[in-house]
Amino acid sequence: MLKLFNTLTRRQEVFEPIEPKTVRMYVCGVTVYDYCHIGHARSALVFDVLRRYLEYSGYAVTFVKNFTDVDDKIIKRANEQGVSSGALATKYIQAYHEDMGRMGIRGATEEPRATEHIADIIQLTEQLVNRELAYVVDGDVYFEVSKYPEYGRLSKRRLEDLQAGARVEVDERKRHPMDFALWKSSKPGEPAWESPWGPGRPGWHIECSAMSLRYLGETFDIHGGGMDLIFPHHENEIAQSCGATGKEFARYWVHNGFVQINKEKMSKSLGNFFTIREIFEKSEWSWSEEVTGEILRYFLLSTHYHSPLDFSDQALKEAKNALDGFYDLFNRLHETNESGGEDGGLLQAAAERTRESFHRSMDDDLNTSAAIAALQGLRSEVNKMVDKDLSTSNRKNVRHEFRSLGNILGLFQLDKWQFNPSVPCVGMNVESGMSISSRKTHPILGGQSSWVPTLSDSEVETRIAERREAKKRKDFKRADVIREELKSFGITIEDKPDGTARWKR
Repeated sequence: MLKLFNTLTRRQEVFEPIEPKTVRMYVCGVTVYDYCHIGHARSALVFDVLRRYLEYSGYAVTFVKNFTDVDDKIIKRANEQGVSSGALATKYIQAYHEDMGRMGIRGATEEPRATEHIADIIQLTEQLVNRELAYVVDGDVYFEVSKYPEYGRLSKRRLEDLQAGARVEVDERKRHPMDFALWKSSKPGEPAWESPWGPGRPGWHIECSAMSLRYLGETFDIHGGGMDLIFPHHENEIAQSCGATGKEFARYWVHNGFVQINKEKMSKSLGNFFTIREIFEKSEWSWSEEVTGEILRYFLLSTHYHSPLDFSDQALKEAKNALDGFYDLFNRLHETNESGGEDGGLLQAAAERTRESFHRSMDDDLNTSAAIAALQGLRSEVNKMVDKDLSTSNRKNVRHEFRSLGNILGLFQLDKWQFNPSVPCVGMNVESGMSISSRKTHPILGGQSSWVPTLSDSEVETRIAERREAKKRKDFKRADVIREELKSFGITIEDKPDGTARWKR
C-alpha cells in the first residue's frame, strides 16, 4: 500500500485516489528561458518514477506538466538575443525534450503552455475578481491574501509574520505586501493579450491553477514540484484555486529536495551550476567514458527524493561502477546451460524476497534508495550462483526479474552495457519509456541518432496479455492505455469477437 509524504499535513499518508485505480497528477514544469540544470533533472525524474510505479501498480495515470512560456526572464533573455519571446520559448522547450529524452524520462500526458491557455487564465481571474478575492489597479489584477483566511497552510507561515519580514518590492498600490499579481498590464515591447482589464499577460501563479483546473478538474490527486516551489508558488496556487472554486485543490502535495554541488547549494554565483547537457558533454570526469542517461538516473535515485542530494564527480563515478557490476552480471547470465537447474529453487526464493523488499521500499514514500539496495542484494546472491549449475531458463527468469523491477526506475533496460553514444542501441527494452517528441534521442546512451524504438514479439504478447486481463476486470482505461502504448511503437491491435486479439506491425 503506497504511502506518500504530504507536505500539506507534514506526515506520511496512505495514498487513496479520488477515483479507484485512477490518478490525476500535476507537476510544475520549467520556465523556458535557458537550458535545464541538474535540479530540474531530479524533479523530472522523481515524478517520472512515481508515475511509473503508479502504472505498475495498476493505476491509469493522467499526468500534466506545464511550460511557463511567458515571463519576465523570458522577455529579458529574448530581448538580449534579439528574438521573440515565442521563438525563445520554443527553442528551450525543444531542448527540454532532448535533455529529458536522454535520461529516459517520458513525456507527460499533457504538456500545456501558458500562452495556449490565456482564455482559461482570464476566466479564472474574473472569478476571483467577482468573488472580491482580487482587485484591479491600473490594469493590474492582484489576489488579496487577507481575504483567504487559510493562506500559509502549505508552507506553515502566518500572514502577519510574512508581512513583518516581507522581502518584496514595495508597491503602494497593493493592499497587502504579499498580494500577488494575477494579471499584469503590458509594457511597451512586451507580449500582450486583450483582457477585461486592458492588454497584458498572466502572472506566474495563476497559470498553473488555470491549466490544472482545465485538464484535471477542480480537485485532483497529486500536485508536485521542487521544495523551492512550496512558497510562494504553491501557496498562492492553493489560495487562488480554492478561493475560486470553494473546493480543495490537490489532496497530496509531493516535493523533492534540493541538489547541492560538493556540499554547497547549487548556484550560478558560486560557479557550481551544471546544466544537464553540460553533464553529458563534460569530458573532465574522473573516468574516461562519458556520463550516460542511465548513470545519471542511477545516481539521482540513490538518495531518497525528499532528502538533499550532493552532486559530485565521485558520486557519478560510484553510480557508474555500480551499474558496471549489474551489467557484468547480466552479460554472464546470457550464457546458456541446458543441463543445469540445481539452484533454481534458491534463485526463485531470492527473487521473491527481492520483489517483496522492492515493493515495500517503493510503498514507503517512494524510497528508491532502499529499492536499489534490494536489487543490489539480489545481484550479490545471484553472483554466488551464476557460475554454478543454473539452467538457461533460470538465467532468463532472473534477467527478467531485474529488468521488470528496474523498468520502474528506468534502469537495466539494455541487453549489453555500452557507453559509446555513437553505437546504436542493442536490445533496448522500450518500457524505459520515452516521449514521442524525443525519439531521435537515445534515452539511455544519449546522443543523436536515427534509432527508433521497437518491441520484440514476446514483449508485444506480454502487453496484449496484460490488456486482456485488464478488460476481464473491466479496467477499460488501462486497456486503452496499453493499446495507445503499443500504437506509439507501430503495433496495431484488432480485437476479435471471441475476445482474443490479433496484432501486426
